[in-house]
Amino acid sequence: MADNGAPFDLSAMPEGLDALGRRLRAEADGKALRRELAKNLRDELKPAAALAKSGIMAMPSAGTMPTSPGLRGEIAKKIRPEVKLGGRWSGARVKARKTRGTRGFANAPKRTQSAKGWRRRVFGSSTWVTQRGRTLWFDRALQGGRERQYQQAVLAAMEAMARRIAGRGR
Repeated sequence: MADNGAPFDLSAMPEGLDALGRRLRAEADGKALRRELAKNLRDELKPAAALAKSGIMAMPSAGTMPTSPGLRGEIAKKIRPEVKLGGRWSGARVKARKTRGTRGFANAPKRTQSAKGWRRRVFGSSTWVTQRGRTLWFDRALQGGRERQYQQAVLAAMEAMARRIAGRGR
């Protein structure tokens, strides 16, 4: 047994998730347990996703055309907690996916938080301008002590599942 009370080492996040995933696959109802663990991990990261969504929604807007979708709202819809157990990558993270259908601006989540901003054409003109969003809106949502808090919450969910598996063998 590991020092922290778990039946195996959960100290490092990706390696611990790999080990837990292997144990879940070995269980008779491992598929259901993996699904439950993934759900619990996503639930622990939902507050982080909500903070990131509020970060983009707080970005100032000069106004949008009434026929086009709002850029900030479209970016906020694409922010989700993501969990993967096994394979090439194991882990839990909050991800802002690309916004492919929004005004042909697929990299909107990345560009709106960049200090360099992005280039766009002025409506009805051939003039190009640089537009800047809110610098580091996504990164700030997950920093400032919160990062460690979410890491601890994910680790607690992993330990609870590990104890549940260990309790079955007794």
